[in-house]
Amino acid sequence: MKHQETAQEIIKAVGGTSNINSVYHCVTRLRFDLKDNEKVDNGSLKKLDKVMGTNISGDQFQVIIGNDVAKVFDAMVKENPAIQQTTENKEPKSDKKQNVVLKIFETIAGVFAPMLPAITAAGMLKGLLALFVSVGWMSAGTDTYRILSAIGDGVFHYLPLLIAVSAARKFGSNPFVAIALGTALMYPDMTALLSSGESVGFLGIPVTAVSYASSVIPILLAVWLMSYVEKWVDRVIPAALKLLLVPLITLLVMVPVTLIAIGPLGTFVGTGLSGGINWLLNEGGLIAGIVLGGAMALIIMTGMHYALVPIILSNIATLGFDKFLPLTYISNMGQAGATLGVFFRAKDKKLKTVALSTSFTALMGVTEPAMYGVNMKYKKPFAAAMIGSAVGGGFALAFGAKAYVLAGNGGLPGLPALIGQTFWYSLGGMILAFVVGAIMSTVFGIKEEEGDAEALAQFSPGASTAPAKVVSNDAATVNVDEMGAPTPTSDAVAVAPMTGTSIPLKEVNDPTFGDELMGKGVAFVPTVGELVSPVTGTIMNVFKTKHAIVVRSDNGMELLIHVGINTVKLRGQYFDAYVATGARVQAGDKLLTFELAEIAKEYDITTAMVVTNTADYKAVLPVKLGEITMGEDVLKAEI
Repeated sequence: MKHQETAQEIIKAVGGTSNINSVYHCVTRLRFDLKDNEKVDNGSLKKLDKVMGTNISGDQFQVIIGNDVAKVFDAMVKENPAIQQTTENKEPKSDKKQNVVLKIFETIAGVFAPMLPAITAAGMLKGLLALFVSVGWMSAGTDTYRILSAIGDGVFHYLPLLIAVSAARKFGSNPFVAIALGTALMYPDMTALLSSGESVGFLGIPVTAVSYASSVIPILLAVWLMSYVEKWVDRVIPAALKLLLVPLITLLVMVPVTLIAIGPLGTFVGTGLSGGINWLLNEGGLIAGIVLGGAMALIIMTGMHYALVPIILSNIATLGFDKFLPLTYISNMGQAGATLGVFFRAKDKKLKTVALSTSFTALMGVTEPAMYGVNMKYKKPFAAAMIGSAVGGGFALAFGAKAYVLAGNGGLPGLPALIGQTFWYSLGGMILAFVVGAIMSTVFGIKEEEGDAEALAQFSPGASTAPAKVVSNDAATVNVDEMGAPTPTSDAVAVAPMTGTSIPLKEVNDPTFGDELMGKGVAFVPTVGELVSPVTGTIMNVFKTKHAIVVRSDNGMELLIHVGINTVKLRGQYFDAYVATGARVQAGDKLLTFELAEIAKEYDITTAMVVTNTADYKAVLPVKLGEITMGEDVLKAEI
């Protein structure tokens, strides 16, 4: 399909030109500000050859295109001059007000997502320790056990400090001042004072005794208010005195205000919310399990589960368990079972392959390919998954199933989080969800014409079907397809383009990269604001806003490197490019520099490096995860 035809089909699917306030694009997506998102025909969009998926961020509707996004965008505005354009140099304007509840969910997600690696690592360790003790491999009284317990328990005890840093970044305040606020609340003498049982006052104003260890809501509210106080103080203090007086005045205001008002209020709110939800989970039993288990997939899709993260953490920290988490495991098993049912009923070989592989990934805790790529596409399997999850959820809560740590994986690898007195009930609920989901999906069947088996190919690796020929140039002898683009001839290795920490791509808080819609790869949390070439080859594109670059290696591997999440909105601010489109580069050559500290104040700086021609390879695998220095081997693509 030509770009002009694609553009027209997209406009039609989003409700026509009359439904478009404005549109602009970043390196992978068309970003629409629509009058009414309900008018969008997602089914038609996802059937288009060049559309890889859709996403809603706030009120912004995004159509994921990939490398051809600029061409589709140009065709769209050329053929439809009536469309109000915004570019990467302008923000789309809208007179709509963002939904308050959605804004709260997004804020909570933005605060807790960066913390999850630390929280889940600690939670997994606590689960493994519980397993080792239960099978007699370790005694709870040994020094080794106590040291390992400190690793697991320390994160949860000092959770307010982690929240302070993440919330400060989210709300645009100084993270070190936020930590200072948190340390004042948890200072040993402060803890002793508040737990003494005697009346406490500040300048004659009574201070309510509250324990801040392991708390969530108080510090979240305190840092949110601190962001406004800090900005107001910064405006009124002369420039020469800002460094000293802004943090001093901010702390002198916020610590007492938190102790007197915000801390008790946050504790009351947190206790009320967790108490209400826990009452439902405890007293609702079978009925609550059926309703919540069946609806869990919808809760996750809308992002409502993020609002429960503080409650889950609070429950684990204070009660030692949480009853909501087992339902997430059960929901994942329902999706896995329903996709396996599609495997049994499908006739198309490619669909059968995709269904089987995504069922396995769902069992491992990664449900997006199964949920979005198969079950929702064919509708009936999604209903089967919900039925299976309802049955499993009802069974689990009827017997009071609990999770004892936050393991960060709702699949089989996360089972240690469920080890405890109710482990077998949790496992029984998971098995029921899987089996019932598979049976119901098999019984319901699918209408394969409702989906698009070819479009599902993005979820499974495979070789390119384009005819190839061999040519020679001054760089190397390579295969090229009918369009003259190199196709891989051998295994390829990419080096780390930056210094920092390498993490799995699925941990990126953006569905375009985290769900591997653009391809497989690896991500980085940089500690130095410099980006170098990961391969020897040719620069295919330097985006106008300089936050993203596409480079093709001499042996045909195409890499998209995207610095930060939504950093297109910076319009090139804080970025400097050292290469241009078409340039030849060696691995290690400088491509970009960026002001890391300034960007991190407003945006998630996690950087994705994706092999956009993943389908040309048998496997694309990270070589090294963890601390990494630019130039080290980090990614391998196997032909």
